[in-house]
Amino acid sequence: MAYAFRRPNKGEARFTGMYLGPDGRWRSAGTFPSKRAAQRAAQREEQLVEEGRWRDRRLGATTFASYVEETWFPSKHLEASTRAGYRSNLDRHFLPYFGQWPMSRILPSLVQGWVTKVVAEGLSPRSIRKYHTMLHSIFERAAHDQLILTNPCQYTELPKVIARRSRTLTPEEFSRLLSALPEAYVLLVTTAIETGMRWGELIALRPRHVDFLRRTVTVQETIVEVSKKCSPSGQRMLIKPYPKDNEPRTFGVRPEWVADVAEHIRVNEIGRDDLLFSTEVGTPISRNTFRTRVWLPAVEASGIDFAVRVHDLRHAHASWLLAGGADLKGVMDRMGHAQIQTTQKYLHALPEADQKTWMRCPESPAAKPRRCVRGPSGGVRAPARRRRRGGHCRALGGCGRS
Repeated sequence: MAYAFRRPNKGEARFTGMYLGPDGRWRSAGTFPSKRAAQRAAQREEQLVEEGRWRDRRLGATTFASYVEETWFPSKHLEASTRAGYRSNLDRHFLPYFGQWPMSRILPSLVQGWVTKVVAEGLSPRSIRKYHTMLHSIFERAAHDQLILTNPCQYTELPKVIARRSRTLTPEEFSRLLSALPEAYVLLVTTAIETGMRWGELIALRPRHVDFLRRTVTVQETIVEVSKKCSPSGQRMLIKPYPKDNEPRTFGVRPEWVADVAEHIRVNEIGRDDLLFSTEVGTPISRNTFRTRVWLPAVEASGIDFAVRVHDLRHAHASWLLAGGADLKGVMDRMGHAQIQTTQKYLHALPEADQKTWMRCPESPAAKPRRCVRGPSGGVRAPARRRRRGGHCRALGGCGRS
């Protein structure tokens, strides 16, 4: 039951309202010049407690930096690479701008000001949206922890992302690129285009993952590269016993590739549990080192007129399969995509894919000359309609029956 009492002072009478908080402790509703005002303030707080809408206003004085470093970030269950990315975002974008602000004083206008600032600095709209998603999650958690009433990121106006159609490496361009590579890395790059593996999966591949009899490969490990200060073990290369989609996948490969891998293992005396592709001392290949010392010089020497990333080999793998008529669900499983919408992005990715699709389309009846049939009485009647046999099925690669 809320109540008010007079404070023991010799001057003007002052009264403090008291109420029972949700934790069972007596709390002050403030000090007022009249007992009636103090009583009403205590009753209002008591009502909020009963309705489940009470919050400790003192928590709102916690600064953004303190909340993030002491509560939000330590409670996140993240992979090492994701944790390193979050750490970088906090240090570069959020802590310098919001760090010293009390959480209760961070309003939508302040968040909008941050967006305006990074737009002026040249940050891309896609990156801004990605960072804003992380910022939104911080304030959403703070609202659940009752530091703030509403999420100041809820109505932020973000810059428009204009989708750009990226180019896909063609088989002819890949042949030129392969010819420009040092011989030691040809099989590595061939494996990337042959399997569509992610970089971490590719450098984690071992002979025991290849079934030479059934000509299949199983992706069940990945290696992530992080900075030592963000690594839980202090090592730059971390081996995860599962790929990005959290479950192993097995798919078939061409016999020519299997033969090349078997010869590679024999020549280099690679053990069953050793890395299939590694440095001279047997350690995992650094992605950045490979990119700067091997990949970029080869791309330049090949004469390809657009920026090609190592990850684009994975895109090309999926695009080539789909352009060749592979089943969409089969490609999805092979790539390890969680959603089929991700795989659908590779449809019509090759320059000639749209033309091939159009050429497969059945000719429109309106484009054919109409042959009139003369009736018995000399009049003209409409042409006889022949039964179509499987037009739609054949256009979609179906059964051929009508």
